[in-house]
Amino acid sequence: MPGAAAAFGVRPRLVLAFLLVAAVSAVTTAALTYREARNAVLERAQDTAVASFREEAERFVPSLPLDPKSLRWDLYDIAARSQPHPWIVFAEYGSVRVSSGDRPVSGVLTAELRRSAHTSPHGSFQRVVKDGRAYLTIGMPAMTRVVAGGGAVPSGLVLYAVMPMTNEEADIDALVTAARDGALPGLAVALVPALFAARSVLRPVRELRRAAQSMGGGQLDTRIPVRGRDEMAGLARTFNDSAARLEHSVRELRDAGVRARRFASDVSHELRTPLAGMLAVTDVLDEDAGTLDPDTARAVRLISAETGKLATLVEDLMEMSRFDARVAELTTDEVDAAEAVRRTLSGRQWHDRVDAELPEGIRIRLDPRRFDVIVANLVGNALRHGAEPVTVRLSSRADALITEVRDRGPGITAAALPHIFDRFYKADAARSRSSGSGLGLAITQENVRLHGGTVRARNAPGGGALFTVELPFDGPASAGAPDGPAAAGGGAPGDGLDRTEATA
Repeated sequence: MPGAAAAFGVRPRLVLAFLLVAAVSAVTTAALTYREARNAVLERAQDTAVASFREEAERFVPSLPLDPKSLRWDLYDIAARSQPHPWIVFAEYGSVRVSSGDRPVSGVLTAELRRSAHTSPHGSFQRVVKDGRAYLTIGMPAMTRVVAGGGAVPSGLVLYAVMPMTNEEADIDALVTAARDGALPGLAVALVPALFAARSVLRPVRELRRAAQSMGGGQLDTRIPVRGRDEMAGLARTFNDSAARLEHSVRELRDAGVRARRFASDVSHELRTPLAGMLAVTDVLDEDAGTLDPDTARAVRLISAETGKLATLVEDLMEMSRFDARVAELTTDEVDAAEAVRRTLSGRQWHDRVDAELPEGIRIRLDPRRFDVIVANLVGNALRHGAEPVTVRLSSRADALITEVRDRGPGITAAALPHIFDRFYKADAARSRSSGSGLGLAITQENVRLHGGTVRARNAPGGGALFTVELPFDGPASAGAPDGPAAAGGGAPGDGLDRTEATA
């Protein structure tokens, strides 16, 4: 059964298979040896007895008419020269029955032997088992000489010899006992090469398993020692070649990823200074746009808006580069969750557009700035791409703070839902020129993960999109410490504009 096979490892199955082969071989060899030895023992005794009895029967010439008393003495004489074991000799002549034993008739003489003895001048023999004992029975016709012709003719007297094969049975039983007693030690001896063979076969398999586990753990430089030139050695070489190619490919991908992150970080960092100057200029131009002619004013306002979008995108790219480089860190403090949400809404003048359900008394240790970004991105996303009223609800359970942001818009399409937190993903192609950078929800997810929490998006039962953030009360294990080595171009967290732009 498959379940029973799965309960045993490869090593026990190999050992059992080896022992099974050894047992079958031993039993087959013992059976063949037993058969040949048994036949040899029986045939040797049979040939000796038949030859001896034939010689005695040929030498015996009865005197006719028969005298039962004198015939008995003749049978005693024949039985005295029996080989290889004592016989009991019987004589049958018409109705006369005489033997050298206690009974004149033997119960082991078969009708078939009697017919053969009467019809064949050379006699016949037969092995008979009666009451669990084996006997050799021989039948020979007694001949009488005809003086005139010089030949011999059957006298009508038939001699039978019955020889118990007790010694031969004892020899055969000794063979069976020897074969049986030698089987268990033979299997015990076979266990040693079985274990050695299983070890030699399974050692490369274990090494391959350990190497695969090591590579699964990220140690791509793992290799297997190659021994010999057999199939397992070929498998080890194939594994090593595949591991080397995989290590090379992963190294190239990592290097490309590092270069890409460094490029984004460097570009974002280099753009900040000129963008700061451009923002200052556009602020002045916005103030004076009312004094300009309409066409110039529209151009000035367009430049100001696009410059603001570019500044937001640069700041978001720098923030994402910190997450990618694993240098983003938390500066935690114990805050009142309701007060933190109220500050976020009032700081962006959303308090009159958002319904807030904020129970008092929920305190949690988190990074206030990053929590502000989380709430601002979700609420801004709901206001921009959903429909009012937007609701922010706080609740708690034993181990986590739960923040829910819901809008009353059309919701999120099934195709967009799996990608809602992807970078630069916009569910509606028509919104490719929207004010959002396409990084707001991705930044939200990274900030939630940095706190050790989770964020989920789904469609609410009554319509609209519902975002749920769960932050643990005990905080992440790495709070207050960097997540990884610093990368070039990563500035300190906290500088730049607040990210309130997001895309559903």
